[in-house]
Amino acid sequence: MIHAFAFRFRGPAGGLAVNLRAEVAPLGGGTPPHSMQIHRKIWLGLPASGLHWKDAAWLAFGVSLNAGALSELVPDGVLVLASSLDYPLSDYRSEAAALAMDGWLHERFDLESSGAAVTYDASRGGFAFSWGGTAGPFSDAPP
Repeated sequence: MIHAFAFRFRGPAGGLAVNLRAEVAPLGGGTPPHSMQIHRKIWLGLPASGLHWKDAAWLAFGVSLNAGALSELVPDGVLVLASSLDYPLSDYRSEAAALAMDGWLHERFDLESSGAAVTYDASRGGFAFSWGGTAGPFSDAPP
């Protein structure tokens, strides 16, 4: 069943808004078609309508923030099928897709907080994202 999640964050002059619709499907054996592996048996399927590459990358990162906990909770694996992602009348920051996925996963599963968050910091030029224990998303540098 598809579940909708609305991520919202208000800043002093606007804000971030992301609507994510997704569902969970069991792994039926083998690689799910048109999906990407996030961690072990945790997979993400993207909307059939397509996404901008940054939105897809940040959605995947949102899953990865919770992948270890999901692997423990669902050892047989899971496919998170995103059916839509949109940004209704808001400031656009692709990073917000990760926060939407993080929130969606926390509504669907009993997971501890990943620590992902956003604040508004005028001294840093606007929205500032933090990723819990992850310092450099998309970096292959050693920890």
